[in-house]
Amino acid sequence: MNKVSLAILISLSALTGAVHAQTEGGVIMSTDPQKVAQFEQHAQEVQAQQQQAAQAPAMPMKDHTKHHHQKKAAE
Repeated sequence: MNKVSLAILISLSALTGAVHAQTEGGVIMSTDPQKVAQFEQHAQEVQAQQQQAAQAPAMPMKDHTKHHHQKKAAE
């Protein structure tokens, strides 16, 4: 009985999250050709940026070791 209750609670929680995402502007459906074209253009720009980042040479890591300075001797 306890396992069934837990499974139902988890299922309802996931369903609530999905509904909340759709009602809060997370998922938008449009048949407007201009909006579709804008979305596709943005997707292509993001994809191009990702490809450029993947092709760029990796930058070397900086040396993050701390260099301790010795205290000056008192005169």
